[in-house]
Amino acid sequence: MEQTKRRSAAVRDGLAVGLAVGLSGLAFGAAAITAGLSVPQACVLSLLAFTGASQFALAGAYGAGGDLVAAAAGALLLGGRNTLYGLRLADLLKIRGPRRLLAAHGVIDETTAVALAQPDEQAARAGFVATFASLYVTWNLTTLAGAYGTSFLGDPGVLGLDAVGPATFLAILWPRLTAPGDQGGQARLLAVAGAAVALCATPFFPPGVPVLLSAVAVLVVMVR
Repeated sequence: MEQTKRRSAAVRDGLAVGLAVGLSGLAFGAAAITAGLSVPQACVLSLLAFTGASQFALAGAYGAGGDLVAAAAGALLLGGRNTLYGLRLADLLKIRGPRRLLAAHGVIDETTAVALAQPDEQAARAGFVATFASLYVTWNLTTLAGAYGTSFLGDPGVLGLDAVGPATFLAILWPRLTAPGDQGGQARLLAVAGAAVALCATPFFPPGVPVLLSAVAVLVVMVR
C-alpha cells in the first residue's frame, strides 16, 4: 500500500513537471523560426534532440549567423551533461534490453531530477517514465504550435521575438545561478567565466565559435 502511494506521488510529480516545462516548447518553436529554421526543422530537432537548453543554444548560434556545424557542436557540448546523468540513472532505473535506447533518449535535467528525488527504485522508475512521457509529448506539440504560429508573422524580429530564445535560455539557467551555497557559487563563476571568454572571442571568430570556446571556462573551474 505504501509503495503504491509512493509510485502514485512520483507519477503526479512527473506529470506536473512534464506539463509545466513542456510549455517552453512554444518559446523554442518561435525562437527556431526567428533564427531562420523551418517548421519541419524545428519539429525534427525537438523529436530527435529533445534537450531544451541545447536546442535553444543551436537556434541562437545559427540565428546569430553561425553555420550549422558550429551551432550543432555547441549544442552537443551543452548536451554532454546528459551522459553523466545516464551513468547515475543506470543503476537506479535498471532498465534492460532494447528499452535502454528509448530510456536514454529521455535522460534530461527534468527526468533525472524527478527520478533522483524518489525514495525507492520503483518510484524512481515511475517518476522517470511519467516525466519523460508528459514532457516529450507536450514539448513536441508546443514546438509545432510555436513554430507554425510564428511562421505566419512575417518578420518575427519586428515583434521582438528574436529575444525569445535568449530570454528563455536565461530562464532555464536562472534557478542554477540563484541556488544557495557552493552549487550556486560555482554556477555563477562558470557563467561569468564563460561569458568573458565568449565576449573576448567575439571580435575575432565567426558566430557560433565563441560559444564553443566559452566551454573552456568549465575546464578551468574544474581544475580550480
